[in-house]
Amino acid sequence: MRHAVQFLICVIVSVITLARGAGPVDFKRDIQPILEQRCYECHGEQKQKSGLRLDRKAAAFSVGDSGQPAILPSQSAASPLILRITSKDPDEVMPPKGEALSEAQVALLRQWIDQGAVWPDDGVKEKRHWAYDKPVRHPLPKVKNKKWPRNSIDYFVLEKLEKEKLKPSLEADRATLIRRVSLDLTGLPPTLQEVDEFLADKSANAFEKVVDRLLASPQFGERWARPWLDLARYADTAGYESDARRTMWPWRDWVIAALNKNMPFNEFTIEQLAGDLLPNPTREQKVATGFHRNTMTNNEGGTDDEEFRHEAVVDRVNTTMAAWMATTISCAQCHNHKYDPITMKEFYQLYAFLNSTADSDKQDDRPTMKVPTVEQEIGLARRRETLKSAEKKFKEATARPEIAAAQLKWERVTTAALTNWQALDPIEFTSTGGATLTKQPSGALLVSGTNPSNDTYHITAKVTQGTVTGLRLEVLDTGELKELGRGANSRFVLRALEAAVLKERETSVLKFTKAAADFSEKNFDIKNLLTGKGDGWTIATSDSRTRVRRSAYFTLEKPLEVESNATLSFTLKHSDKFAGANLMRFRIYATSSEEVGAPASVSNDVRTILLTEAEKRDDKQRAKLKEYFQSIAPELKEPREALAAARKAEKEWNDAIPIVAVLEELPKPRETHMLMRGSFLTKGERVRPGVPAVFNSIDTNQPSNRLTLAKWLVDTNNPLTARVMMNRFWDQIFGMGLVDTAEDFGTQGEPPSHPQLLDWLACEFMSSSRGNEAHSEKGENNQSLLTSAATGGWDMKRMLKLIVTSATYRQSSKVTAKAFQRDPYNRLLARGPRRRLEAEMVRDQALAVSGLLSRKAGGPSVMPPQPDGVWQVVYSGDKWETSKGEDKYRRGVYTFWRRTSPYPSMVSFDAPSREFCVVRRTRSNTPLQALTLLNDPVYVECAQALAKRMLTEGGPTDEERAAFGLRACLARAPRRDEAKKLAGLAQKELTRYRKDLASAAKLVKFAGANDKEPTDPAELAAWTVVANVLLNLDEFVMKP
Repeated sequence: MRHAVQFLICVIVSVITLARGAGPVDFKRDIQPILEQRCYECHGEQKQKSGLRLDRKAAAFSVGDSGQPAILPSQSAASPLILRITSKDPDEVMPPKGEALSEAQVALLRQWIDQGAVWPDDGVKEKRHWAYDKPVRHPLPKVKNKKWPRNSIDYFVLEKLEKEKLKPSLEADRATLIRRVSLDLTGLPPTLQEVDEFLADKSANAFEKVVDRLLASPQFGERWARPWLDLARYADTAGYESDARRTMWPWRDWVIAALNKNMPFNEFTIEQLAGDLLPNPTREQKVATGFHRNTMTNNEGGTDDEEFRHEAVVDRVNTTMAAWMATTISCAQCHNHKYDPITMKEFYQLYAFLNSTADSDKQDDRPTMKVPTVEQEIGLARRRETLKSAEKKFKEATARPEIAAAQLKWERVTTAALTNWQALDPIEFTSTGGATLTKQPSGALLVSGTNPSNDTYHITAKVTQGTVTGLRLEVLDTGELKELGRGANSRFVLRALEAAVLKERETSVLKFTKAAADFSEKNFDIKNLLTGKGDGWTIATSDSRTRVRRSAYFTLEKPLEVESNATLSFTLKHSDKFAGANLMRFRIYATSSEEVGAPASVSNDVRTILLTEAEKRDDKQRAKLKEYFQSIAPELKEPREALAAARKAEKEWNDAIPIVAVLEELPKPRETHMLMRGSFLTKGERVRPGVPAVFNSIDTNQPSNRLTLAKWLVDTNNPLTARVMMNRFWDQIFGMGLVDTAEDFGTQGEPPSHPQLLDWLACEFMSSSRGNEAHSEKGENNQSLLTSAATGGWDMKRMLKLIVTSATYRQSSKVTAKAFQRDPYNRLLARGPRRRLEAEMVRDQALAVSGLLSRKAGGPSVMPPQPDGVWQVVYSGDKWETSKGEDKYRRGVYTFWRRTSPYPSMVSFDAPSREFCVVRRTRSNTPLQALTLLNDPVYVECAQALAKRMLTEGGPTDEERAAFGLRACLARAPRRDEAKKLAGLAQKELTRYRKDLASAAKLVKFAGANDKEPTDPAELAAWTVVANVLLNLDEFVMKP
């Protein structure tokens, strides 16, 4: 029956087609039904296989994964759509399932395309997505309960509650409020003193004063930097396989400082994306550009630097759109966005803005800049003054007349030392180890044959020199092989050189007072031959480039006057841990020069100048010779050493200044092309910088660079940036944004629970006059909030204050079963925010209540204790070096962040690797988290430190101590019999540890207690268990 119906349809279509002949094909009547029936299942709104979408005009005519549009108007024969539906290849034909399109359907499609593929009005009228329209400041809604709202936020929340016939919760108690707001604004719990002061303050604005104090705290920036570091994919390593270290912490410190000083968000944006392009940028503005230097770089050998530079630019496009506009754009790298109105071409137009920076995936991270602290700047300036003074004194010393005279004398003596050498003529030459020594025409001796482990050569030679002041041993290579020694890798090790004068009736041993060589291997200095100590003399022989002719010079204790044709004997002793390290070819010389060893320190270029007649030297040679003499002249020793010391001090101080990677624009922008299927090797159409048409337009009168892009992001006409930031603030405070999908404001994201509130917050955030909020409904109750704000827009602290001082925020988080069933995720905001603390807060809070937390700010990242072996799997072999002193106890924001192996206890609490931009962290509840709090050495140490506080500060009775610990952890007083139960636990554990002192001592030692502290191990162990229980309470790791 089904086949009969299909046949009938085909006949009818054919008849209609024949009747219509070559007349115009109507898209809506003739084409859309075919596409809808046979194509939309795979290429419609829900699915877009291969990046092809056929239910929208713009998508159907755009470039897909194939690299060209599926429909080419007026070219049916070349259109991929026709080629695929008529293909005979079962792997190519479309549709892949069911029967093929009928001949009549194919004919209609061909005719429609050949007639120009007219597709009027996009086929379907769509409602514009809410997020792509500029936010509007809505008037405050009318509510029945006019007494509840504290500020404008509450009117929007209450209106929805009243529509749902719900009531807001009662206000949380004061202890809960101060703990909640302290954790939200600083990431740390309040101290007992802060709690007591707030409880005692009965003024109407007591809570507001707490908020102001917290916003002004240095800890504010440390807490609020955390989500921004996730967005910016901040880490202390480069990522990928080797994941090598790099210095990015100065940028992290810039973020914290910017947040603490309440930098307007528009400036915060512009400086990070384009601080280097501002007029006369400051050092801080350049450091800010480290935001996009947090991209990963691949230092693995054999990788293509251009490929990974391209990957970095793609990551910057994705990160920019995610961080500022909550827009997922990565799929548009290869094809048009499947859901949102963003084309592949528009992706590469955004790419073009970020494609002209000078960084290029190189291992040295250039471009970089130094970022000294104030102390380092002062110290460096002082050392540069000292260096300047030392240079002046040295210059004055070199100008003295006697220095010029000394140089002339040195030139004469050294020239003679270079030339006044007599090659000795060997008479007898033997090897104690059985090797064969052969004299060559030049007088050199070549050793061959047997090669014993440690050989000794005996040589006698005639000398015709009347006076001998020193000897020279010349080690020669053997030609093309450049072998100097007979050992492995051409190694030789000479242990001793002995010389004597042979006379008829006696032998006079010659003594040497100085030894010098033109090269000595480390730990194998030529002076070892004089002292008999050390490992002898050798040179670097493992590298063929260093196997060149070398000379050693020996100065006699006193000049030797010899008769004509006198005979000298030499003994060369070899010894090394590696067998056969004996000389292979060498020659011995004698000299009568005053400075025997002078040639050893003379470089080849200086040697050449000295051997050139003085009148034939050019200015460059004369300057070179003068510079060299001044570097060795004894007369200049004192000012020269002072200058060297000043240079060393300046260099060491300068080298200690951290270097951070920054952005820098190329003088000439790179060309940007669409890359087919996202491959950097397959270039398509060239594109110019631009932004997606669905958003507000960009200023085309400005240069097409990062600065213009940054300004566009924070333009008040931009529909997303302010909304996204306010939603992110809401998410951080309430645990869920007004838009639940904080990472996606596109068509696939969730709509806002309170759209008018989100728009109102966005407009208020961008407002050019801070503090002008309409609060007529509340009168004086909110005036301190209004007058405390400065003029200007994009005030982050003001908006956070607005949120946390609202009645919505101050509600109790307690929930009844009925209310939970009605609104399990608190989308209606009928109760206060309660959620598990984030990874850094969990650890920071434990350190804070235990008294261990260091408030030290800024500087290089630290390495708190972590389990042994965690880094053993890391490719580079780098080691985790546990920090000492207070650095062990610093806040989590300062913990060293390795992408391939983040800090383990933070990973247990859902910290990301930061390989890519993370808009919001997942929140899980796993047994591993409880085990971490129970057993991780950090938390055990915190428990012991808290136990000490309970014992020393809590009071004389166990219940008082327990109450103290509970208040320190939770800010509230004990309820019912909580203190009694904890005291009972302490007594039970004390009894156990009294019977098992070894276990008590083990626990105390494990937790790092100082053996010198006058504590009872059993008592401390018992209260450590109690403290461990407190740190494991669900209430402790939750924001109340």
